[in-house]
Amino acid sequence: MKFLSRLRPDNFTLTLIATVLLATVIPVRGAAAAAFGVATQVAIALLFFLHGARLPREAVFRGMAHWRLHVTIFSATYLLFPLLGLAAGLLAPSPLSPSLAMGVLFLCCLPSTVQSSIAFTSIAGGNVPAAICSASASNLIGVFLTPLLVGLLMHSQGGGLSLDSVRSIVLQILVPFAIGQLLHPVLGGWAVRRRKLLGLVDRGSILMVVYGAFSEAVVHGLWHQLSPAGLSTMVAVDMVLLGLALGITSWAGRRLGFSREDRITIVFCGSKKSLASGVPIANILFAGQAVGMIVLPLMLFHQIQLMACAVLARRYAGAAERAEAMSN
Repeated sequence: MKFLSRLRPDNFTLTLIATVLLATVIPVRGAAAAAFGVATQVAIALLFFLHGARLPREAVFRGMAHWRLHVTIFSATYLLFPLLGLAAGLLAPSPLSPSLAMGVLFLCCLPSTVQSSIAFTSIAGGNVPAAICSASASNLIGVFLTPLLVGLLMHSQGGGLSLDSVRSIVLQILVPFAIGQLLHPVLGGWAVRRRKLLGLVDRGSILMVVYGAFSEAVVHGLWHQLSPAGLSTMVAVDMVLLGLALGITSWAGRRLGFSREDRITIVFCGSKKSLASGVPIANILFAGQAVGMIVLPLMLFHQIQLMACAVLARRYAGAAERAEAMSN
């Protein structure tokens, strides 16, 4: 019975699965989707405001100055992933259609997510200040670097920059965090005492992102764009890609001698890819092509990474709780 209890997913993972099923059966769409998107942005802003209010100023400065950590994460995002994408393209014969194979390579050139990387790092007990700095910088730099990588690896023509993406990151992430930091002398003690509230906002924002993203994918015909066999193959490729990224970043963190908190940050910030940045960039770089099929690997990868990292984050958190209980 004890063995079976360990196999049972935790409540948060079960809630994530229920959220995906709800989005499949009752996806939010139209005006309701727009309103839900605004609510999600408000939840994300609240999350980073609370992080800013809770974190001591010294911890934030240490996170910004942790250059070895940031170089490791950037190497995973913009070097490891493109190499994995190129390796996937060398498989002969390729199990994917040309459009899907192009989509996998495009996925590997994208920046990391911001909100979920930081939220999962927080849930797992990682280095949150460093995660905020690294994930935000990854997205800002990705606006410039992703079109360049796509051009080099796919020999694409054209490209473009999304100033809206930059503004969104600044307004949703950096401004609330900065306001929280300014109010830290007043709210710091209150925020530390309300750790359960911060955890609730962490998990709530993840659930809202999952429901909104999966609803959009369902509305755009996620289940009708591929045959069951093709969909299964694409899911398997994405799972292998994510598994390799998680395994290599975890190994690299230990090999390079990082602390447990920093290793958690490397795993969660270095293994993800941003759907929010990827779709607008794809619309620019692949105008006139089968954009839906090209971004399908990214849409599936986005859902898989959220589900897998939710389980992983809870395992990290559970291990920390057990270690703390034993020390007491």
